[in-house]
Amino acid sequence: MEILKTSQDIPYLTTAQMVEVDRIMMQDFKIELIQMMENAGRNLAHLARVRFLDDDPTGKKIVVLAGTGGNGGGALVCARRLHNWGARVQVFLSRPDEDFAQVPAHQLDIVRRMGIPVALVQEILSGEPSDLVIDGLIGYSLKGAPRGSAADLIRWANQQPAPVLALDAPSGVDTTTGFVYDPAIRATATLTLALPKEGLRAVNVKPVVGELYLADISVPPQLYEKAVPGMIVGALFAESEILRLW
Repeated sequence: MEILKTSQDIPYLTTAQMVEVDRIMMQDFKIELIQMMENAGRNLAHLARVRFLDDDPTGKKIVVLAGTGGNGGGALVCARRLHNWGARVQVFLSRPDEDFAQVPAHQLDIVRRMGIPVALVQEILSGEPSDLVIDGLIGYSLKGAPRGSAADLIRWANQQPAPVLALDAPSGVDTTTGFVYDPAIRATATLTLALPKEGLRAVNVKPVVGELYLADISVPPQLYEKAVPGMIVGALFAESEILRLW
């Protein structure tokens, strides 16, 4: 799959608008969360492979940071795929298994059944440096500054020499306003989903977003006008499932 740099005029969504897109996807179009999550994780793994792993994950050490919601579920799909492609994947969770929402918990169960190492933040060791860190801690559901174990994982990631690839938005960034909380992931690149989020184009946020990519999660283009009256979105992903925005 080729990743194309796009010059298309792509609309941006607020957090509330993206929540409505997700609701219409599931309630009106019957496209389930697990399907969207699989698409997100597949594209995240592909971007990791071609952008950071020289097109060959074999033997590369990947650390995946996973929260309890949809963002964490997408990161766990990515972990599975990179493991299947020969990477040495280690997953660190922000909370215990029982705190995960239903669909991300299903993804975590698969990861455990595959034998991929899973641990909590307290078990992070310095040891061998990683080739890549995947940030799947907090997506557009962020409410205020990250706290507790999520904050600890963010601080840990920012101290690593490895590049960081964030899913949808760097954890700790408000996806509507672009406000950067303390702590927030300082990403080398961010793969946002469906349409880019308003907060990601705020001037102050670009240093923590890094390179910005956009991935297809199979939102029907006509859906957007139902979610945001007057918004017309064409076939953005006709040539590639991943577009580079900057």
